[in-house]
Amino acid sequence: MRMRIAAAAARIMAEEGIDDFALAKRKAARRLGAADSEALPGNDEIEAELRDYLALYQADEHPERIVELRSAALEAMRALERFSPYLTGPVLAGLAGPYAEIELQLFPESSKEVEVFLIDRNYRYEASDARRYSGDRARAAAMITLDWQCVPLRLSVFDPRDERTAMKTTPAGRVTLRAGIAEVRALVGVGPGGPADAARSA
Repeated sequence: MRMRIAAAAARIMAEEGIDDFALAKRKAARRLGAADSEALPGNDEIEAELRDYLALYQADEHPERIVELRSAALEAMRALERFSPYLTGPVLAGLAGPYAEIELQLFPESSKEVEVFLIDRNYRYEASDARRYSGDRARAAAMITLDWQCVPLRLSVFDPRDERTAMKTTPAGRVTLRAGIAEVRALVGVGPGGPADAARSA
């Protein structure tokens, strides 16, 4: 059942554009009629199934989508360069679905600087608050969502002192991978692979 849930969750993420592993595995478990006591697969198991699914069933369109999204991310990062941007999430991992957001982490002197930047350029956006974690310590983050040249963009805005800190979405979660402008430029030049490709091309 654990393997079936992992495969079903991967299919949900690929076909329905869900990027949240926890949501995908819960939906998969419900569809398969798994009991609450069933051991759910880990994110790494679902990620492996997702990579296999994309390679098998979306071998043409998925690589093209990743290159397009990373290119758009690089443009956004260049525009936001003064705020120390880093790409993270499914676009960086090479797992972005058809409705994926570009996720950037920013480290400005003040979150208001980012909002002023967007207002001056007539971008409409929505702002909210969130938490990220370094170890078991919570870090405050301002979340800003907007359409950037017809692509959904989500900005996580942190204190500049957190730039050297490894972030997680939950205290027990995995450290969030991220890449700066030079690394993303290398990824765009290499193609649709994962973050390791940037290191190989550097």
